[in-house]
Amino acid sequence: TAFAISASFNYTHAVRQGSIMSFVLQLLLPLIIIGSLKVLRADAVNLVLGSLRSMLRIVARYAKNPLAQSSIDDDDYYNNRHHGTGRGRNTSDSGSYASSADGSDTDDYDGDNDEGDNNNIAGAYETEQLVTAVSKITDLLRKCWGVAGADIISTNLASRNGDFEVFNPTVPGKNVFALFAFAKICDFDHALKNLGGDVMILINDVADVVHGEVFRWGFGDSGQCNKNLGASFFMVFRIGSVKDTVEKLDEATRVVFSTAGGRKASIKKRSRRSRVSLAYSRVSSTDTNNSPMESARQLSLLRIPGIQTFTDRAVIGMLKSFAGIHRDNQLRAWSRDFRLSAGVGTWSVDMIFGMDAGWAVEGAVGSEYKIDATYLSPHVNMAARMMSACKHYGVNILVSEAVQELMSEPAKNKMRNLDRVTVKGSSQVQNVYTYDTRSRGADFFLHNVTDAQAEDQARSYEPSIWDNDADLKAMRHHVTEDFDLEFMAGMKYYYDGDWPAAIEKFESANEIMVTAAMEEGYLHDEMDDSPDRKELYRHETYDRPSRYLINFMKSKGSKAPEDWDGWHPLLSK
Repeated sequence: TAFAISASFNYTHAVRQGSIMSFVLQLLLPLIIIGSLKVLRADAVNLVLGSLRSMLRIVARYAKNPLAQSSIDDDDYYNNRHHGTGRGRNTSDSGSYASSADGSDTDDYDGDNDEGDNNNIAGAYETEQLVTAVSKITDLLRKCWGVAGADIISTNLASRNGDFEVFNPTVPGKNVFALFAFAKICDFDHALKNLGGDVMILINDVADVVHGEVFRWGFGDSGQCNKNLGASFFMVFRIGSVKDTVEKLDEATRVVFSTAGGRKASIKKRSRRSRVSLAYSRVSSTDTNNSPMESARQLSLLRIPGIQTFTDRAVIGMLKSFAGIHRDNQLRAWSRDFRLSAGVGTWSVDMIFGMDAGWAVEGAVGSEYKIDATYLSPHVNMAARMMSACKHYGVNILVSEAVQELMSEPAKNKMRNLDRVTVKGSSQVQNVYTYDTRSRGADFFLHNVTDAQAEDQARSYEPSIWDNDADLKAMRHHVTEDFDLEFMAGMKYYYDGDWPAAIEKFESANEIMVTAAMEEGYLHDEMDDSPDRKELYRHETYDRPSRYLINFMKSKGSKAPEDWDGWHPLLSK
């Protein structure tokens, strides 16, 4: 029998559920894709873009200020880099970036330690190694070229030529005001001949002391060692560019003497602005020819506010270097080196210093193959001549009249006028001055302070330091008030042309110094009754500038020449 079955099914619910699920999946799919891309992007930002941004920040920072302290200080990058890990910028993990005690960032990454060390995050990726490399390169440029090379670094980091970066080290020079200083290790030939390769260790020990004191006492971090020249060091205490100095002085004058309201005041202001503009045009024209600016030759550095503090600190930097080399344990150990003194302490590290102040052209000298960032100026040469003249007068430091004029009154009172001379290569007649120093019997090691205490002393500078500082007092312990009076009387006779009276006064000053040394007793244990020993003792304690002037006058027959005008030339360099 044939039959048929008919059925009816309702799929409405299933279709509705399927449509809803399909709609939900279509909504979730973009979110899943966006979330996945965000995760991938976060890794790209943390591991690639963050490092690249950090490098750009480093380059931008050095382009703006090439003398900025070395730093890989990019908080945004590090916050992203270590987000969610509970790690800050400072970490004790080996190879990570850490912050030094003074707040400056240092890179402690050691590429040899990253293999197999999951905790060694810094330096584990190539981009972070690039950050390290950029920071080290810029820091190396800063240390190699210093202040004089600042414009070279800044100009080249910020400049482009078309689509290609161009490195041009021979950028135009800049006219600047500065104090210039030379320092030299005494009897260096003896050390070089006997120490051989170890002489580099000696130089670096000296440099460690000198560079530290120059940087510490330079006002506003202005003190920099520009060149290490074997036995000599060239230091610069940079005041500022001539253009900026003229601009700021004119602006200060305009502000101080401006009057409120009125057409007359407005005319005066416009007149002052026109004079400032004229000064700028002179600056521009002289800079174009790379020659010293006219304003640099005419402007008195005494007009610069705070110049006395600036100069005092620069001179103290030299004097603290003198104290430091006689206090430093590593340098004192060289006197016991058998190669230098046969183990009996007959040789010790000593230095001479020379200073001058004025303008210079700051910039690069050389070619694309080799350049040196340096300063070109007759004032640089004068500082070198002052240093060399120390050997004539038997002193450790000589400053020119230009430096002495910029010092504070308490400092001037401690400076001794030794002579009025011209130096080789210059026709300028000037007074030369010294700060009396003597290491023997000074016992600088008794006045040793920590680096933190030394920094505090420099920051809290007051003119009274010339009377109260332990080091400055110790190095002048051999100078008495009676000696000063007798020597100044001799100088008056010397300048006036009464040389017999001058010789008598200088001889008397010598006796005063020898007697004071004997009464002080710091060499008394080395005395004996032999005439030779007593004469050697006198030779070690007499005043060398007085002996130089006495010998100079006696070489002329103890009578001033008819054309004597109170000065004489120093013929040797």
